[in-house]
Amino acid sequence: MKNAILFAALFAATAAIAAPAGPPLMSKKDNNAPINISSDSFQADLNGETGTWQGNVVVVQGDMKLRANSVRMTTVNGKADKVLANGNVVVDSPKSGTVTGDSGIYNVGPRTVAMSGNVVMKKGKDVMRGAQLTVNLVSGQAVLGGGVKGAAQGNGRVQAVFTPNSN
Repeated sequence: MKNAILFAALFAATAAIAAPAGPPLMSKKDNNAPINISSDSFQADLNGETGTWQGNVVVVQGDMKLRANSVRMTTVNGKADKVLANGNVVVDSPKSGTVTGDSGIYNVGPRTVAMSGNVVMKKGKDVMRGAQLTVNLVSGQAVLGGGVKGAAQGNGRVQAVFTPNSN
């Protein structure tokens, strides 16, 4: 069981890199590249089939990098099920750009990603903002939502700024 959780943790970390992001989700990456994870601490719950990295978590695979305050991975029967990144989530790829948000969830089975809380996607000078981002990694379809209207939640609209090429 212990080896299954550690193996699933590494598998899930691969998904975590792809998970909480807009443009980086659509980029091609090498799923077989080594995965490096560093954090202030790691805790495994063998009975609950979870692994949690806490504090300054950095997950790197190839040119993709995920940073978050914590990353929690759950397994079902020793196989990765969900990867949850929380707190100052940043997914960065030099080729695809950067996506930030408060939290992100990668559901391994259906290969879907949900990012929420102040989602910002940047590539070069282009920027998109919303409250939640949902991406289906199988179909490549993505939806950016604006959230609820109100002073605390923003204006409820998706915002974008695109800068045309100077050439």
